[in-house]
Amino acid sequence: MSRAFLLLAGAVIATCMIVIETRHQSRQLFAEFQAVRGERDALNVEWGQLLLEEGTWSEHRRVEAMARTRLDMSIPGRDRIVVVRSGAAP
Repeated sequence: MSRAFLLLAGAVIATCMIVIETRHQSRQLFAEFQAVRGERDALNVEWGQLLLEEGTWSEHRRVEAMARTRLDMSIPGRDRIVVVRSGAAP
């Protein structure tokens, strides 16, 4: 009887240690998950800001203004437009 009791007590203690270790790992993984989730949210915010910035930088009027000021470009007049017709077109 004493031997069975010691065996059972050892099994209970081993099970308790395994449960404690499992809970500890679970808490560590949850903390890591929360950190990664926060990083994901921050990256999503940054991505949204970059999309807004891209939209701002690529507006047609801004591109046209930059072409006029920096590259000295302008819309050609009717006399400077040349239409090229392809032989395949009807």
